[in-house]
Amino acid sequence: REKFLEIRDAAGQRLITVVEMISPTNKRPGPDREQYLAKRRQYLASDINLVEIDLLRGGPRFPADTLPVCDYLVLVSSGHHRPRAGVWPISLRDALPNVAIPLAAGDQSAIVELQSIFTTAYDEGGYAPAIHQRDPETPLRTEDAAWAAELLRVAANA
Repeated sequence: REKFLEIRDAAGQRLITVVEMISPTNKRPGPDREQYLAKRRQYLASDINLVEIDLLRGGPRFPADTLPVCDYLVLVSSGHHRPRAGVWPISLRDALPNVAIPLAAGDQSAIVELQSIFTTAYDEGGYAPAIHQRDPETPLRTEDAAWAAELLRVAANA
C-alpha cells in the first residue's frame, strides 16, 4: 500500500490536491508502476492538482515534457494551469525547496518547507545509522561520492 496525501474541500469533500511521495515500487517497472501511472493520468485529465515529490535517484522519471537532468525532482501540476507545470530540479548537494501546494481556485497556495520536514524526519526517525553504514542503492557520481565522504568525515569528527 502506497501512502499519499489528499486535500479535500471541507464542505463537499471534493478532492482538490493530491501530494504523492514517489516510492521505489512506483518507479520500478511492473504492476505497481502501471497502477500509479493510470492514477496519475486520471489526475492530469481532471482539474485535480497533482504534486509529485521524487527523492529517489534511481529509476525512470515519470512522463513529463522536457524534464531536466537532476538527482531529485518536485513537480507541481495545477489543474487550473495545465498543461503548464512547475518543476523544481534538485541536485544531491542542494537544500530541498519550499514548494507552493496549489489549493482550490481562488485560494492561496500552501507553502511547504520540504527541507525542514526532511530534516525533522531524519533527526527524529533514527535514520542516521542505517544510512551511514551502507552504500546507496543507486551509486553516487564520483564527485558527489567525494563530497558525501567529506561530509561524513566531518560529521564523525564533530
